[in-house]
Amino acid sequence: MDKRLKTVPSAKRLLFNHIAELGVVSKAELLTSMSLTSSTLTRLLDDMVAEGLLQLSGLGHSSGGRRPLLYEAAPDYGYMFGIEISRVSSSLGLFDMQLNPRSLIHWPMDEAMTPERFIQHVHLNINAFLRDHHIAREQVRGIGIGAVGPLDRERGIIVQPLHFPAKGWVDLPICELMEQLTGFKTILDNGANAALLGEQWALRHEKVQHMLYVHAGVGIRSAMMSHGQIIHGTVDMEGAVGQMIIQTDGQRLHETGNYGALEAYVSVQALEKQARAQLKTGRSDLSPLLLEQPDRVNFAALVKALHAGDPFVRELFMQSAAYFGIGLANLINVLHPEKIILGGALINAHELFYQTAIEVARKNSYYYPQYEPLFSKGELKEDAVATGAAMMMWRELEI
Repeated sequence: MDKRLKTVPSAKRLLFNHIAELGVVSKAELLTSMSLTSSTLTRLLDDMVAEGLLQLSGLGHSSGGRRPLLYEAAPDYGYMFGIEISRVSSSLGLFDMQLNPRSLIHWPMDEAMTPERFIQHVHLNINAFLRDHHIAREQVRGIGIGAVGPLDRERGIIVQPLHFPAKGWVDLPICELMEQLTGFKTILDNGANAALLGEQWALRHEKVQHMLYVHAGVGIRSAMMSHGQIIHGTVDMEGAVGQMIIQTDGQRLHETGNYGALEAYVSVQALEKQARAQLKTGRSDLSPLLLEQPDRVNFAALVKALHAGDPFVRELFMQSAAYFGIGLANLINVLHPEKIILGGALINAHELFYQTAIEVARKNSYYYPQYEPLFSKGELKEDAVATGAAMMMWRELEI
């Protein structure tokens, strides 16, 4: 059992969550949306203001009597850090109790970014953030980490991630190491789950209950939310969606994994592999930009050629987008989400990839067009994981 599972939230916790989600709200509005008596609600509000959890936010409009007091979550009651650990880039954010980002930074993950160097880099920037914003260490509630899987969430360990540029990331007790250096409580979940939590918060006024997040980059990662709660499986294998078989006699990306798997057609590595193979044939219609050193052609060069209108590269991306759409349709037909958020390097490479993928997904979804989920690139984009990681800690707070 996950040691972080808790009992039913208290009325105080539920009230705080509700106010935080609404932003600014009056007591009368709270009475209509919560199962509390007027006297109990008044007592809780007064206590939470006295504790510094809530603050008064002016007066609302009068409906005939005195103007009502307005309440909101006090942003400076506490602060959380959110960290993204990814293969290409990572990020660190400082967030207040309203989950406003006070500072956010991103940096590349290269061969030199070992776990030791990573943790030191995070530690230095945490101290810089606290100093810049004049925040005492006692005000920090903890650190949330959204990382590439597979993970052992309960023990706070990054188990065996693939394709990290630097060594040392296997069986890494990241939470223990972070707590030892920073002194702050640290919790871990996979990056796709964190991103979905962040996007849910950004879209909270839409009240979406069933949401799917799919990230297409170096690998393919996914997360699902039902009735507003992240679905956690028996094991944490966020990249397993990339092993969905879409062509039974298809190719294999590496020496491991399924033949005909989705990631063999839809990933940064797959596109680079296909481009290099084609470039070595000596075709005369290829861009000089790509022909100079076929073995060194990378994703950045392909994206540049795509935006320059190279027909060969365009075809590579469109074929990949079509396969991605098939994979999305399979997920839609099983999970039936209301909304699907797509992110990652492939989604952001060109609008044509995104549009082609969702068009293919829609046409291959059962009950289309009667049932048609909404697609989005999300509100937070590259900051979704760090925001969701901070929210993980926000949800952990004892209130």
